Amino acid sequence: MKEISRRNFMKMGATGALALAASSANAGVLEAKDIKFDEEYDVIVIGTGFAGSMATLQALKRGKKVLMIEKMGRSGGNSVINAGNMAVPNNEFQKAAGIKDSKEAFIADCLKDGQNLNHVDLLEVIYDRANDAFEYLKTLGVEFTGKVISASGHSIKRAVQSKNTSGAGYVLPMHDAIDKNPNAVTKRRTKFDDFIIDENGRVVGIKCREDYRFDHQLANDDKENKTGTPKCFKAKDGVILAAGGFSSDKWFRMQQVPYLKDNIETVSQPGATSGALVAAMKLGANPIQLSWIQLNPYTNPTERGFGTSALFTNHCANDYGLSVNPKTGKRFMNEHAGRKVKSDAIFACMAQSDKNDNYPVNICDQAAVDANNIAYTKKGVEEGSIKKFNTLEELAKAYNIPLEPFLETIKNFNEYVKNEKDPEFGKPLTKADVNGIGITKAPFYASETTPKILYCMGGVEINTKAQVINATTHEPIAGLYAAGEITGGVHGASRLGTMSMADCMVFGMVAGENI
Repeated sequence: MKEISRRNFMKMGATGALALAASSANAGVLEAKDIKFDEEYDVIVIGTGFAGSMATLQALKRGKKVLMIEKMGRSGGNSVINAGNMAVPNNEFQKAAGIKDSKEAFIADCLKDGQNLNHVDLLEVIYDRANDAFEYLKTLGVEFTGKVISASGHSIKRAVQSKNTSGAGYVLPMHDAIDKNPNAVTKRRTKFDDFIIDENGRVVGIKCREDYRFDHQLANDDKENKTGTPKCFKAKDGVILAAGGFSSDKWFRMQQVPYLKDNIETVSQPGATSGALVAAMKLGANPIQLSWIQLNPYTNPTERGFGTSALFTNHCANDYGLSVNPKTGKRFMNEHAGRKVKSDAIFACMAQSDKNDNYPVNICDQAAVDANNIAYTKKGVEEGSIKKFNTLEELAKAYNIPLEPFLETIKNFNEYVKNEKDPEFGKPLTKADVNGIGITKAPFYASETTPKILYCMGGVEINTKAQVINATTHEPIAGLYAAGEITGGVHGASRLGTMSMADCMVFGMVAGENI
């Protein structure tokens, strides 16, 4: 049995390793003829988040015996800590609100933020199938608020939200349905290491380690952690890769984007590493757009990770209010722009101090808070990441904002809302967008912002059937499917807000239907 070590593979880089794979068939992967399988299933799913769970459920619907594995002790990955908002173009709540949507408008929004790097055929699948996923989730018991909300980069409101404002509102019902199915097996603390192929190059199983313990203290858990008992599991119909992105893999992400230094925080859970992606690349999967890594422009420098104020900043302050530079008291961006545009603008604002800590202040009034789920604001106020003020003068004093230009900014913004047009930055302010809400009704709320690493747009290339594409043959790798953040092509340079759920749910569904 011949294998290439992970260290040597990564030293080669993707291009060199793939060239080797082309010259030496199936180099670096395990062959079934050399393997004694410990267990056998129809389908194996790697990952237990939105994409993996949806893929598992769809395969189970078809009568398949399915193994779903999770390397961490807790299932759900980043999906559990997701905000619970999902883009569903042309959904029932849009129609009830009189909002018109279309495939053309949806794709145009995605291409604008994605800088035309998106694979349009994949976007078309999401548009065509998002409502199927939405309706299926309701049958599992996922509860929605009935509202349609705005999200960064979308030209209209098209996102639905769970009642509990968390991805757990989706994951828990999905896992409950999986656990009740006699054909389903879920194994936690099970680390995927390698694919196993047959004599024709078809993926027929995986090598993994049971009783694996992720070690937060290691610089590179994928490379250094040797815990667990090796096992080989057979997958008669194939494997679905749904292991998420690599936001927490400092070394790997810095190879893609060197300026995202290892001291830049991420909102991802610590298990979001590159190991599964690297294994797919060893197999010959085509890696695309790995250098496009998205930052979250809503997170707070006073909190670790995602924190308690990000949803307030996004949906209350950015949607209905404004963001000001505390040095000038003036706005500096379109608060409803895409995440990359906003993150770049925030970094430029922060750089106006010697310590890079001129954090923007995001502001809204009570009407904006009332227009949203109270959970977005309540905990942040209680914990201090969101400040509450009786007057704008008190707010300005607390953040050392020059009062006169600040009050002029507020006055101008309220005029823009009244006139339904923002001549400075082009923020959408029509009645349909903000319902006449400006910054007029006390009390007033504020939070600070610094971008943190959020999402990896790149990954393995897939086609419209969720089959993984080989970099040398340009054909699907037999027996291998992928869905969610571990894939590339859907989002291009930057994804729209709430689009990760749409991507994961739709292509998880597609993978489970086709394998």
